[in-house]
Parts: sequence; structure tokens; C-alpha cells
Amino acid sequence: MDEQAKLWNGTSGHAWVDAQELLDGMFAPFEGVLVEAALAGSGSRVLDIGCGTGATTLAVAKRLGTTGRSVGLDISEPMIELARARAKSAALPATFICADAQDYAFEPASFDTIISRFGVMFFEDAFAAFANLRRAVSDSGGVLLIAWRGPEDNPFMTTAERAAASLLPSMPPRKPGAPGQFAFADSSRVHDILEKSGWTSIDIRPLDVACRFPQSELVRYMTRLGPLGSALQDVDESTRTRVITTVRAAFEPFVEGDEVRFIAACWRIAARAGTKR
Repeated sequence: MDEQAKLWNGTSGHAWVDAQELLDGMFAPFEGVLVEAALAGSGSRVLDIGCGTGATTLAVAKRLGTTGRSVGLDISEPMIELARARAKSAALPATFICADAQDYAFEPASFDTIISRFGVMFFEDAFAAFANLRRAVSDSGGVLLIAWRGPEDNPFMTTAERAAASLLPSMPPRKPGAPGQFAFADSSRVHDILEKSGWTSIDIRPLDVACRFPQSELVRYMTRLGPLGSALQDVDESTRTRVITTVRAAFEPFVEGDEVRFIAACWRIAARAGTKR
């Protein structure tokens, strides 16, 4: 099992399950963009990569009804388990696969559209992953992906680790280009990955989206998710208290009344299926 599989089937996956409502609310502004893209083409077979706990997959399924096919895929068993439960509870015709899109044996040309909300930055081999996804899509199909730009464009997303750095010197730094949140920060690299894996009409443009969530959820957010959430698993209570106090103060510029507000600086990545090689 590679590092990403260990991560998302371990503490990080369970943290996302526990924070499902918080994260769905925070990232709700992206849902409409992806759902409209999924429904814009003539086809009705949609694959949601890195679907997590299923919010976007379920939104597509709700719009398609029984006339289409909405499938979510994620490497995290805890998140897929919750996604399946949510589909059943809502009586929505979405299906979910727990697998790695990099090497999953998709039926060729079985989808018309591939979408993803922050789910494509974690591949160990992005070239192999997007070549595999190209085989899964019809010749008239396409992708619409949303991925983070760089950490310098997303101060909110790095506030916790920056504020805690002096108190947690063993917290590993992010490696530019490595699988993870900011792996697609370099748009020229993303273009190269798509082009070399068989995609055409590649269009990558900035997308800045205002996000918000209740201020009452801030401590839970910063102590469960991201690098800090992982680092806090192994510290003593005294250190944990100092870290939480320091980090919470660092988030104050993002607090407005009873809400936390920030701008998510992303790439909107679109491409069409090219001629198969």
C-alpha cells in the first residue's frame, strides 16, 4: 500500500468522515460548477474522481436521476463506506468504487464526463493515472477538474502549519510537486501531464472561490485536518494545548463574526478526449 493509500485509509480518511458536514458546507460553492459541467455534454455517464464522502457524486445523481449514471471513486474505504450510506439514505442512484484511479481496470469508453473536486492531486504517477482515465472516457468525452493552486496563493490552507512550526519542529514540510494538496500548483506541469496522457483542448485558468464555515467549527477543523491534524496525533496534552492556542490566534484574520471566511485559490482544468494512441 503506497503512502497516499495509508494516509486516506488511516487517520486522514477517518478525519474527513468525521468532518463530512463541515467540509461539504465549506466546499459547497464548487458543487454547482462541477454538476453543470457533468450535465453540459450529450452523455449522461459521469465519473467523480477522488469523490471522498460523495457530495458531488450525489449531487450529479440527483440531477441525472435514473436516466444517467453517476459513479464516485476514491482510494479511502472509510469515505466510500460513508458515501454509500449517504446514497442509500437519500435513495439516490449513485454507485461508489473503492480503488485507485491510477490503475483501476475501467471498462473502456464507459464514461462521458470525468469530474473532480480536489481529488486528482494525490496520484503517485499522475501520467499513468490520466492515461488510464483517458481510456475510461468516450472519444467525445472530457474532464473538468478543480485543484488547488500553490500554497502562496492559499494562506488560509497553510495558516495552521505555519503557526505551529516552531512548536512542532518534527512536522514534515510539504514537498513541491509531491502527491498532496498542492501537487498541481504548477499549471504548466498539469498541462504537460494531460497532453502526454492523451488529452486535448486543454484549458487551465484560475478560479477563486469564496468559502465559509461556522466559527464554532474552527478548532475542530484545524486540529483534525491537514498536516497539523496528523502531527497532533502524537503530542502530549501540554504541547497540544499550546499549539491550539497559538494556531487559533493565527486564524483570527479569517474570522468575521460567527463565520470563518477565506478565498480558495484554485485551477479550473478542462480538457477533451484526444485520439487514442
